Amino acid sequence: MSSRHHIDDVMRGRIIGKMEEGRKITDVAREFDIAQSVVSRLWKSFKTTGMCSRRHGGGRVRRKQISRKTVARRLGRGGLYARRPVVCVPLTRQHRTVRLQWCREHHNGTGQDWACVLFSDESRFSLSSDCRRQLIWRESGTAYRPENIQEKDRYPTCSIMEWADIMINGRTPLYVVANGTMTGQRYIDEVLLPRDCLDSEGIQRLVWPARSPDLHPIENVWDALGRQVAGRNYPPTNKNTLIRALTEEWDKLPQQLLDNVVQSMVRRVECCITLHGGHIPY
Repeated sequence: MSSRHHIDDVMRGRIIGKMEEGRKITDVAREFDIAQSVVSRLWKSFKTTGMCSRRHGGGRVRRKQISRKTVARRLGRGGLYARRPVVCVPLTRQHRTVRLQWCREHHNGTGQDWACVLFSDESRFSLSSDCRRQLIWRESGTAYRPENIQEKDRYPTCSIMEWADIMINGRTPLYVVANGTMTGQRYIDEVLLPRDCLDSEGIQRLVWPARSPDLHPIENVWDALGRQVAGRNYPPTNKNTLIRALTEEWDKLPQQLLDNVVQSMVRRVECCITLHGGHIPY
């Protein structure tokens, strides 16, 4: 009996025809000079699929080693690029509703109107920065789609808290909570009460929506301050050097930077309305 490595579709049809006539597998195999197992598999496949032609692409799957650069290059051709996911606080439906309502109320504010506002906020800085080395593959211009955002709602350990105010053509000194932890009472005594003088001067307080750091222009300033500290020739190694670095770099920040982020409030309000209360790019 000869060995056949390939049976074309014509022969397959003839074999199936013989089997449909009621011939035995052994007789058909002997007539076509092929193994009985081949006839048996072909007949079972025909009864299952109703087809006698060979399926292309069958057989054992070949394995091929593909480098990371090759994958990145192929994804790039399709418009996907490795980017760090945007980190933001979680927003509930209620948060989005309040944010949207607040922006609609202040939609008519001009750059000159926001220039009369003193923006005040606190932030935390840590000796160990978040390098955010985790990357995602996304299309250009899709950074703020929900599937490309990584929510984060916690602070690192070994950090210190600072407070500052910014406005057009001005800023306050950086207030650093150097010793101990920021308890509720300490927050009232050291941060809130000294600012009660604003009420005595008839200066109104602007209610701010919860979970909305992206609406606050000072967040851009904190980001710039963090980059300046991280880029020092001798990065801080303990809390004392961290406090000194923060204070020095805060005083070095160009006033034009502070003015620009305050003047961007018009765009931020409009952007939040467009996104129906969603996250706004920093």
